[in-house]
Amino acid sequence: MLLPWSWTDMILCVQGPQPLLAEQKIHRLSLGSVASVLSEQIMQPLALAALQEEMPPSTDVVPLLEIDPPLPPPPRVRDPEEDLICIAKTFSYLRESGWYWGSITASEAKQQLQKMPEGTFLVRDSTHPSYLFTLSVKTNRGPTNVRIEYTDSKFRLDSNCLSKPRLMAFSDVVSLIQHYVASCSMESKGDAPYPHPPLPSSLPLPSIPKETTAVHLRLIRPLKRKDSAPSLQHLCRLQINKSATDVTALPLPRRMVDYLTQYPFKF
Repeated sequence: MLLPWSWTDMILCVQGPQPLLAEQKIHRLSLGSVASVLSEQIMQPLALAALQEEMPPSTDVVPLLEIDPPLPPPPRVRDPEEDLICIAKTFSYLRESGWYWGSITASEAKQQLQKMPEGTFLVRDSTHPSYLFTLSVKTNRGPTNVRIEYTDSKFRLDSNCLSKPRLMAFSDVVSLIQHYVASCSMESKGDAPYPHPPLPSSLPLPSIPKETTAVHLRLIRPLKRKDSAPSLQHLCRLQINKSATDVTALPLPRRMVDYLTQYPFKF
């Protein structure tokens, strides 16, 4: 028997589970209530006390400034003209002295000093390319040589690194020699009943190591060149320089004072 509708138009109605619809509704209600509760809690501002407890105490942070170390002073610029004037003045003094022997060798200086008493000395040109002059002196063990160093427009005796800072420097070679001659003269007077007080800031001559025993240098008298006898004027000048403390204060003509100051030394 044919029914008034076709098979395809049939609708199958099945009784659905009512608890499922109820659970979906309850589920929807519960999610909505939770969302409303959460939104209310989020929108409520926190109390100031709670905020202060959660945040760490604020501290004033001062940034450290990096301070650069002070720069060293710039090196002193050497003036070649200053060196030329200093060396030219030294050569002028040495030529006037009479005990500057020029370009003789160490063997020739030894031959000249061999028969001389201890403490006799002369100045000659150095054969070393790094030095200008050399001091040759007769010691208790024979003649020896000490180079004269020139640095920063000053002359000093060459020595080892330990004693070099203690050695005094001078503007010319004759002043250097005169200082050590005076120092040795004061040392030789130490055994006298009334010794002369030592010169201020004076240091003994450096000792020259020879084999295992040090040789103590003594400068007493210069060895004059035989081919350059001093003039009578120069001898008078030396005597005046030995007697007067300040030759410029002497009641002498200006021309004579100028001549005395051209070689202001005592030997």
